[in-house]
Amino acid sequence: MTGPSAGMPVAGLVPAPRREHGHADLLVRNAKVFTGDPGRPEACAVAIRDGRVAALGDDHGLAPLVGPGTKVVDALGRRVVPGLNDSHLHVIRGGLNYVLELRWDGVRSLRHALAMLREQAGRTPKGQWIRVVGGWTAEQFAERRMPTVAELNAAAPDTPVFVLHLYQSALMNRAAVKAAGFTRETRDPRGGQIVRGRDGEPNGVLLAAPSALILYSTLAKALTLDEADKRTSTRHFLRELNRFGLTSAVDAAGGFQNFPDDYATVADLAGAGELTLRIAYHLFPQTAGQELADLKRWTETVEPGDGDEWLRLNGAGENLTWAAADFENFSEPRPELVAGYEAEFESAVRLLVENGWGFRLHATYDETIRRDLAVFEKLAAEGLFPGGNRWLFDHAETVSADSLDRIAALGGALSVQNRMSFQGGAFRDRYGAEAAARTPPVRAMLDRGLTVAAGTDATRVSSYNPWVALHWLVTGRTVGGTALRPAGNLIDRETALGLYTRGGAELTGEQDVKGILREGFYGDLAILSDDYLAVPEDVIPDIESVLTVVGGRIVHASAEYAGLDEAVPPVSPAWSPVAHFGGYQSGARQASLVAEAVAESEQHRRWRVARGSVPDTTPSFVDPCFEH
Repeated sequence: MTGPSAGMPVAGLVPAPRREHGHADLLVRNAKVFTGDPGRPEACAVAIRDGRVAALGDDHGLAPLVGPGTKVVDALGRRVVPGLNDSHLHVIRGGLNYVLELRWDGVRSLRHALAMLREQAGRTPKGQWIRVVGGWTAEQFAERRMPTVAELNAAAPDTPVFVLHLYQSALMNRAAVKAAGFTRETRDPRGGQIVRGRDGEPNGVLLAAPSALILYSTLAKALTLDEADKRTSTRHFLRELNRFGLTSAVDAAGGFQNFPDDYATVADLAGAGELTLRIAYHLFPQTAGQELADLKRWTETVEPGDGDEWLRLNGAGENLTWAAADFENFSEPRPELVAGYEAEFESAVRLLVENGWGFRLHATYDETIRRDLAVFEKLAAEGLFPGGNRWLFDHAETVSADSLDRIAALGGALSVQNRMSFQGGAFRDRYGAEAAARTPPVRAMLDRGLTVAAGTDATRVSSYNPWVALHWLVTGRTVGGTALRPAGNLIDRETALGLYTRGGAELTGEQDVKGILREGFYGDLAILSDDYLAVPEDVIPDIESVLTVVGGRIVHASAEYAGLDEAVPPVSPAWSPVAHFGGYQSGARQASLVAEAVAESEQHRRWRVARGSVPDTTPSFVDPCFEH
């Protein structure tokens, strides 16, 4: 098969004269199926019955499975892959806020981003904020710079605007500074800075120095949705993830995500059979000083595995105790964690393993990982660790070879994200190109036989688009095109896809039912807009799913398949940015705007040269006003 052919994408084969109970509910035919199963890597057709794969083969061989009630989908020669699984996604928190956010994910010019903001200001009701919360970086813009506070003020003079930039900073217009209650008298919180002008008044810039708490606590001052709109928001966020072929996610909990209150929406959707993404979730103690009490209460009331194939508890983390968590703000020096945090941390880990709980741990730097491993080794010497429980490190950007050996010896795993594709420039500037070239050392992890899964850490830093992360895994390039990792630390496309399918399933103990297309496994798959295994590398970030199936249900359909998916209620509230702009902005929607933005950016540079603000040299990759 060479590619999509003309014809209807939903075809009716002649029903076979067999009993109804033996027929498939869904048959995907005329496809280039990559199964992910080493025993049978390819097929042309997939049959799904009762939510699971019933058979794989060719069109002729599976034709007898077609009955009167079978929905037959012609893939038109497109690539089919197992459903993707983001192993570190803040999907629950993201869903509760999705329709409130103006997403700059995928926007290719700052000019267009500001135009979106200006338009949104005209429809946002009084009291509500415009929130740009993650998924973008200055590198993605044609202008190669961040917006200024003055530009936010001009675009929205009266509506509060909060723009979060990675884990590093936030920009606020005058209206947002006022709405947040920041004044000359407001003190800087610990680990954060409210930047001020010469007059002592807050100028609209917040800095994580190095803690992002100031950014998140400020964002938390904005109004939230009512329960009905949280439900609708979550459904639309899950549908947005389905758009990119995601069928599962491992929720990493996070700050400002309280259990059980903030889990009620997904629990309600699960009970109603309205989830379109399988979610395995974690529990994260929210209050410093109360971590052990929270963990003890949870181990006495719930246990890992509670739930079903759609929504299930996976364990604790990504923080167990606040003192043991480092920060991932590469614009700031690596934080020195407090001395002696190990005693409380050991108590937390001991409590979990004694009660059969697995866990995940946020750890950006090897210095943190080494200290944590010493605690695990102490417990292992007592015969307690890991005790048959799954555990892993998240992020691990600077993990050393020695630490990888120790992780392997203790039966641990790793979940890596493409934070470097958004923050790689800042990391390289601080630690050098040689360090950036091995950050994180994915190849070394795999060479040791470690279980490795991939994800994004969306939504407040990286974008939730998994194809951006897959592009980073196979090319080592940032979203702005900067090459950070050499060939020796890259992985091939099939391996990368495995980290996004089988890897996530292994972290949740579902590797026997999820992650590949095989008889008896969940009927989760995606028909792709472009052949991931064959297209040029620079096309990978623009891939989407044209049809996504979870448990035999068509949960997303576009292109020739539009209308085949399940209906969702309209976006609410009606003024939502998502209702007008959607979520991730695909390249096809904006290509015509990029050249114009580049030309305007060059005019701006020449104007600054004429004023003597910058030397008359080749334009820098990032505007000097915004360098770290």
